[in-house]
Parts: sequence; structure tokens; C-alpha cells
Amino acid sequence: MDHRQKNWPEWLALAKFTVNNKVYLATKVSSFIANYGRELRMELDIRKKKKIKKSDGVCRKNEEDARRSRNSIKKSTRENEVTDK
Repeated sequence: MDHRQKNWPEWLALAKFTVNNKVYLATKVSSFIANYGRELRMELDIRKKKKIKKSDGVCRKNEEDARRSRNSIKKSTRENEVTDK
């Protein structure tokens, strides 16, 4: 991740692989083996560009929605301060 944590969609597939491939002490197998009964295989390029673009678009939309919500809350707070005086 970069210091602003803006590139996390690029790392989702690798994080998913890592979690699914971890052997747990209680079960002595990974969660993937427990669920599917076979070893997990890694593709050559785990960070697929088409999925990144789709995730990136979702992130941008969420950021825009959050910005609009913050602005709406600020506006509402200012209006309430004026009417309370």
C-alpha cells in the first residue's frame, strides 16, 4: 500500500490468496483446503488489471459519495447553528 492507502484494490487478490493459504493451528489445514479439499494455486499475475479498473471505479464513486455526505453534514450543521442563535 502507499502512504495514502489509495492503491489497496491492487493488493486485494494477494491479500485474499494469503488468507486462504494460511494453515491454521486448530485445523492444521488452510481455509481453502478445508472448503474445497484441494491446494490453492496462484496464477502468474495475481493483480489483474481489469478487476483493478472496476475496483478503482467503485472506490472513486464511494469517495465522491463520502465527500457529498460530508458537505451535506457541514451545510446542515451551519444551518442549525444559525437557527439556534
